[in-house]
Amino acid sequence: MYLLVQAHEYDKHAGLLDQSFRLRKEVFADQLGWDVSVSGSRERDRYDDLHPAYLLWCDDTGTRLYGSIRLMPTTGPTLLYDVFRETFPDTCDLIAPGIWEGTRMCINEKAIARDCRELRPDRAFALLLLALCEVALGSGVHTMISNYEPHMRRFYQRAGAELDELGRADGYGRRPVCCGAFEVSARVLAGMRSSLNVSEELYQRPALPDRTLPSPIPFAA
Repeated sequence: MYLLVQAHEYDKHAGLLDQSFRLRKEVFADQLGWDVSVSGSRERDRYDDLHPAYLLWCDDTGTRLYGSIRLMPTTGPTLLYDVFRETFPDTCDLIAPGIWEGTRMCINEKAIARDCRELRPDRAFALLLLALCEVALGSGVHTMISNYEPHMRRFYQRAGAELDELGRADGYGRRPVCCGAFEVSARVLAGMRSSLNVSEELYQRPALPDRTLPSPIPFAA
């Protein structure tokens, strides 16, 4: 199942969030060699202190994590502007309430292989991307911004996502890092479902009280 965890629910899902920080360390520090903030077996940075939302994919019991994404409004501090500024041109204005940043997207291939043996890693990644599109569209977001390595573009395209590469730069890890703008719309969502042969919604919205991503709030400098 897919959960959208906001700040007031961190304690409720503390175990899954801890697994997410551990997974991020394995993926971004150990595998990709990015210069990220690592403490022990976890990757966690100052943006995690700014009350972001997290889209978590887990088993039906809510105890084992399969994947995660961190979501933040571009109206506050973001990795995009603070860290990856060299990956897009100065002429791009990517700050708006309807533009959100998705970072640290990753899947737990070991857990997926153990529990979902028929699910290939590339399809698992695509399903998490589809769930993200559902969440974003239902929350009034029209564009998702993300940084990624060049080879990931083909995975996005296979999933039916539509993106424009705004730029790229070296110096962040072993490979160049790109900045992409992903369209969020009913048309794109329908295309992704068709590409992935998925007819049902992946993300089941809670009845009450929270149906959307948190509204942009003023962040401390």
